[in-house]
Amino acid sequence: MIRINLVLLLAVLASALYLVNVQYESRRLFSALDQANSEARRLEADNERLQVERRAQATPARVERLAMAKLQMRTTTPAITHYVTYGSVVPAAGLTPADPASSHAGSATGARIP
Repeated sequence: MIRINLVLLLAVLASALYLVNVQYESRRLFSALDQANSEARRLEADNERLQVERRAQATPARVERLAMAKLQMRTTTPAITHYVTYGSVVPAAGLTPADPASSHAGSATGARIP
């Protein structure tokens, strides 16, 4: 009888220790899950903030201002005209650019770029 009681006592103690271990592990995992959820919320907020900043920096007015300030670019006007010639292709006298004999693989000479 004492043996059975001793075996049952050891089984109850082992069961109690196992239960304590399972509860500890459960609390530890719940804490890790809560920390991961907090981190996910923080990352979502950072992502939203960065998206708003990106949209604010890509506004046309800001891009134009930076182009003028940093790149010394200016808006185009009809008064600013550049004539571009490609290579040394010169049209023969009396030929017009619409004439297929005067075109050279799609290149144009004296092309006006507004």
